[in-house]
Amino acid sequence: MLRSIRLAQALTVAAEDAYTVAMRVVKVPLGQRSYSIFIGSRLLPRLGGECARLKLGRRCAVIADARVAPLYADAALASLEAAGFAPVLLTVPAGETAKRLANVQRCYDQLAAHRLERKSFIVALGGGVVGDLAGFVAATFLRGVAFVQVPTTLLAQVDSSVGGKVGVNLDAGKNLVGAFYQPRLVLADLDILGTLPERELRAGLAEVIKYGVIADAALFRRLEREVPKLLARDPATLAAVIARCCRIKAVVVGRDETESGLRAILNFGHTIGHGLEAISRYGSYLHGEAISIGMVAAAALSARVAGLPAGDVARISALLDRAGLPTSVRLAAPQRKRLLAAMQHDKKVSGGEVKFVLAKRIGEVVAGQAVPEAFILESIPVQSPTFEPKS
Repeated sequence: MLRSIRLAQALTVAAEDAYTVAMRVVKVPLGQRSYSIFIGSRLLPRLGGECARLKLGRRCAVIADARVAPLYADAALASLEAAGFAPVLLTVPAGETAKRLANVQRCYDQLAAHRLERKSFIVALGGGVVGDLAGFVAATFLRGVAFVQVPTTLLAQVDSSVGGKVGVNLDAGKNLVGAFYQPRLVLADLDILGTLPERELRAGLAEVIKYGVIADAALFRRLEREVPKLLARDPATLAAVIARCCRIKAVVVGRDETESGLRAILNFGHTIGHGLEAISRYGSYLHGEAISIGMVAAAALSARVAGLPAGDVARISALLDRAGLPTSVRLAAPQRKRLLAAMQHDKKVSGGEVKFVLAKRIGEVVAGQAVPEAFILESIPVQSPTFEPKS
């Protein structure tokens, strides 16, 4: 059993300071591969200038999906062109099903046609799906070209754009083909969240809440107070919370880039959540919705195995519910078997055992926990009515 993991001493940024600075910069400390996360307004027009400061090659590609491209691709391309770059736009389908090797192949062909070179770079303009796909393309094309993340969803801004985990899905499971490949820069433009659909905003809050559970009880308490402000897209509250989440992830990634130990805590709720995504063929739930159900299950397992107080279990479920996220699921017996089978394909399986991240209390977790199959099934929150996403 891995020892209990605390991050309080590492996360020494004063909360009040972090919450009052208008423009925030979070550093991801990885030696020569260190990079900055910029969090603020009106950042997309700065894309070209920031890429020029990185001394990247002239040819580049912007990869966006069919929903984001009509909204923001022109602004990204214009900024790059104004800075002297020669960009091309690659559009991929929207949704989790876009993370397929077939789409990777299409991107390779277009990059080759545009004659990208080793010094060229790729801009991932979109949510977590585009970031994962574009990052994987960047990691593998010409054995690796630079890439920049411009996350356009709350979930991507607090989680998937940071840390360098890139990849695509197989029918057998999520993110089974991928790499650790760090971006050169992350630009989290808060203005872009203004066009984010309500359901996507709520899905992003699942990952925000996760950070409170795994590492920061004070953040969790703040979320309990200020969920309405986040749902109302209050800029100051969003900036503060996004910066805190990025700071937590930066500390974790800086200590364990390739998930050999500490970084596993970021998977709280993801073991069952990824399984739900897989058995629904990535069509019924957004990632954050599946993770919400997975966190409720993980909290129940934590109470049974790791001693999480019943009051904390209730607080986790209540906060997810207040964020408008699903906290239960309806699964027939065959689906429960498929879920267990899907979990066996999870990357965290070791020696044939599915390993869980469990909470001892809000703000403190333990990783690498093997749990009996019967406990897993009993932890899955049973749903009475069918979940209807709030749009």
